[in-house]
Amino acid sequence: MADTDPDALERKIERTRAELARTVDAIADRVSPKRVAERGVEKAKANARDFVTSVEDMVLGPRTYAPADGEGEQPAEYPAPGIAPVLIGIGVVVVVGAAVVLLRRRSRRSRRSR
Repeated sequence: MADTDPDALERKIERTRAELARTVDAIADRVSPKRVAERGVEKAKANARDFVTSVEDMVLGPRTYAPADGEGEQPAEYPAPGIAPVLIGIGVVVVVGAAVVLLRRRSRRSRRSR
């Protein structure tokens, strides 16, 4: 049977209103520009941290720790970084940058001569 008790109906309506208010507040919080910007900043920071960590691992090699003799654990020395890949990468960046500069200069000169 249907609830005919006015007090019970009133309590149910109040619960429903409170749930609806919480839902609307949660939606408003989720789509507010301030919150969207905060989430974007946090995501960018996390991506930057991941990028820096991956570059460090590439340059320095993975960090390894081995327990030393004695009490506790002492960090082992880092393995010697492989400098060759870093130098190759820098060389590639310099060559590509120089090529871009030269191509832009040529295209400007060809436009002026027309």
